[in-house]
Amino acid sequence: MSGLDTIFALSSGQLPSGIAVIRISGSRCRFVIETMAGKLPSPRKASLCEIVSFEDKQVLDQGLVLWFPGPKSFTGEDCAELQIHGGRAVVAAVLRSLGSIDGLRMADAGEFSRRAFENGRLDLTELEGLSDLIAAQSEAQRKQAYFQSRGELRQLLEDWRHRLIHMRALVEADFDFSDEEDVPGSVADGVWDKAQELRDEIATHLNDGRIGEIVRDGFRIVLMGLPNSGKSSLLNALSKRDVAIVTEIAGTTRDLIEVELDIAGYLVVVCDTAGIRDSGDFIEQEGVRRAKEAGDQADMIIWLWEAGAEDGAPETNLGNQIVIRSKDDDGSLKTDLMTISTKSGYGMESLISLIARQLETLVSNADQRLVTRERHRSALVDSVTELTIAIEDKTGPNDLRVEYLRKASDDVGRIVGRVDVEDLLDVIFAEFCVGK
Repeated sequence: MSGLDTIFALSSGQLPSGIAVIRISGSRCRFVIETMAGKLPSPRKASLCEIVSFEDKQVLDQGLVLWFPGPKSFTGEDCAELQIHGGRAVVAAVLRSLGSIDGLRMADAGEFSRRAFENGRLDLTELEGLSDLIAAQSEAQRKQAYFQSRGELRQLLEDWRHRLIHMRALVEADFDFSDEEDVPGSVADGVWDKAQELRDEIATHLNDGRIGEIVRDGFRIVLMGLPNSGKSSLLNALSKRDVAIVTEIAGTTRDLIEVELDIAGYLVVVCDTAGIRDSGDFIEQEGVRRAKEAGDQADMIIWLWEAGAEDGAPETNLGNQIVIRSKDDDGSLKTDLMTISTKSGYGMESLISLIARQLETLVSNADQRLVTRERHRSALVDSVTELTIAIEDKTGPNDLRVEYLRKASDDVGRIVGRVDVEDLLDVIFAEFCVGK
């Protein structure tokens, strides 16, 4: 990507639409607006203009033009927006005219956001929050992504990083003043206590039950039980459509089937699995293996036990597991367990309410500065490890211990994009659409 290019792209939704927004960013932005709109509007004030072709000055459309001079713009460069009618021919004509101007080209996917990062307007966590905000499917995802895009997580990480840098500076000052007899005591007195305090603070933040990742990626519910216990019927009832094949033949489901639902404003991923039983069929054995593997990775397991069957209880407690008696069509089964019927609808509202309560309990006291990606968590775990080594190596030389402080601060800095992130950039910005 060349910083000398001025880039442009359609940044609004699929055409045709009522309004289409074309975004422009770069050093030739002012020239483009003056040439194609006839004037440069006042900064951040919409101006109604005729948009003309750069080549022959023919009027292409009439629309609103907005001008955002750098560095106070999204990308940190001169930026503009053309808000025009969203017809395919209109948009194509404007894009074609922009492409005919020397120094202008169509933006790559995520290139506007990448320039915002490279010009210091946003850090990586804010950009990831922005990406999540665009992709949000549930209210909980929207809230979490909004707070991250506004810098909530960045502020916490920058505080930790600055504290680590300050600790390093104090220890390294000891090296500089070690021969000064008139300097009383050690400049670095108390650093290792502060390091332990910070280590514990980061470790506590990591002990969050993966709430941020669960909200972002979805709360995973895995349906398990013996064959023909009603798992596929429950999946269809929850999704309100025929996702899985339902028959009276035991073992119909062989592979995992997933659907995404919105329950109480949270993204929930429900997974139907093969019935658990011993079988000589190789394909069914593989289905059972995958079912157990899915259960190990689940946030909640719903184990279904057919109301009319004596056998069907789970052999072991698989973690966050709820046992439910299924096919209780008239609600007459005498049991301490919850009962449901996908046929009559009995107990279904209670089941959905139970799932909603589990989700509310999970996130009720959650910090707004949640870890939302595995790369965040991995870097912070590494930082805790480096701090632990530095703290516990009490007899080691300080120049070695301070090196572990440097590694810990680099681990935190890598999350926000301060250290060695070039290999991450292509992956992160590939999540964005062309106009972002």
